[in-house]
Amino acid sequence: MAEKKTKGQKLAEEILMNPKSLTERGQGFLDEASKFCEGYKEFLGYKTEREAVQYVIPILKKNKYTEYDSKKKYKAGDKFYMVNRDKDIIMCTKGKKPVSEGIRVSVAHLDSPRLDFKPHPLYEDAELAFFKTHYYGGIKKYQWTTVPMSIRGVVMKKNGEKVTIRIGEEEDEPSFLITDLLVHLARDQMQKTASKVVEGEQLNLLIGSWPYDDEKVAKKVKLAIMAILNEKYGITEGDLESAELCAVPAFKARDMGFDRSMIAGYGQDDSSCAYAAFMAEIDTKNPEYTTMTIFADKEETGSDGVTGMASYFFRDFVEDLAQAEGAEVRHVMRKSLCLSADVGAAFDPNYGEVWESNNTTYANYGPILAKYDGGGGKYSTNDASAELVAYVQGILRDADVQWQMGELGKIDVGGGGTIASYISLNNIDTIDIGVPVFCMHAPVEVAAKADEYMLYKAVYAVYNSKKPKEI
Repeated sequence: MAEKKTKGQKLAEEILMNPKSLTERGQGFLDEASKFCEGYKEFLGYKTEREAVQYVIPILKKNKYTEYDSKKKYKAGDKFYMVNRDKDIIMCTKGKKPVSEGIRVSVAHLDSPRLDFKPHPLYEDAELAFFKTHYYGGIKKYQWTTVPMSIRGVVMKKNGEKVTIRIGEEEDEPSFLITDLLVHLARDQMQKTASKVVEGEQLNLLIGSWPYDDEKVAKKVKLAIMAILNEKYGITEGDLESAELCAVPAFKARDMGFDRSMIAGYGQDDSSCAYAAFMAEIDTKNPEYTTMTIFADKEETGSDGVTGMASYFFRDFVEDLAQAEGAEVRHVMRKSLCLSADVGAAFDPNYGEVWESNNTTYANYGPILAKYDGGGGKYSTNDASAELVAYVQGILRDADVQWQMGELGKIDVGGGGTIASYISLNNIDTIDIGVPVFCMHAPVEVAAKADEYMLYKAVYAVYNSKKPKEI
């Protein structure tokens, strides 16, 4: 016979929180999540914003999305998309209600920390050929040495032709890496602080060592490499000045752990959120409110430029939708809701001292719903209102979606920002949501499959909710 609960136990159940792990949902839930994440692992193979945009377009067309036409009148259930400079994409499903009643938006970024090439990258030193890089986004520079790299991007030739480069990922392709100092000679290096162990100007990609067969050439190895690039891609060294090339880790996304409950791969900040939102958009068929799923660029460097969320491309697009229905963009924004879909930090017991125990977020506890981010005294934060937090929580609760709330870490230890502060400038109620991740900004990051799947369910619930936003 079960022991009778005391008055205190009953009261605790009623008024105290009791966070539950997604593991309590059983093996069946992990099986569902694993099936969902097979597509996610494939998505992780498209490691730059250009590649990801090109990857999703055929999938959109297969699911009856058409390119947006500002002159066309769309009806409920219609699906359309718009690409901005090959690096952003906006995907929509027209809702039953007019856009003047507001739209449901999620924004995730496609860019991840990487090593961009400098305008004059190719050089020779000690009869070795290198590409000089300029690191993009916040990284621990020492983590990026001795890691197999692939080279991705585009080169604009003088004749106007665009050449796409993607090499170093497949088994039959050459690899590249940043060298590090051998431990036998690293006595002085090992005394340096972590930020100085490897300097930015030492992040040079080793790309060749065999000379061009001509005694009268001064830089034989450099010429030999350029000759290979010229033969394969038809480019010259001058073409590299206008190129957009980068080096990214060549690892393929893989299941992690004996139980295969996690995924290890590059760029999960923020491809994890992008994929979950993308699939929620695809699976939304006839929503009450128009949905808008955005893949953005430049978040890791401040969201500036014409492809960052500080640009007007988002507002201009919403204005087109509003004008087509005789509405004002400012009125649409005021009634809308945005999920700023970006990752958070999963508690790592190996470094537990940087977290505050009451406000820590964990793997396998669902996506993180973050009221605010930023650093120190909440600098550079959006800080969602109490009303907005409660509204979103209500939608998730009704859809049996599990979430957790917390902060990135201890207040004075560090911090970080998201796209949310740029979106909310448009007077649109915005809240952060994302997957908890281990090793954020490292060449390989780790996330739990259950959290990725639950984030998909969360975005889908918001997209398909009929509950009006009265904030």
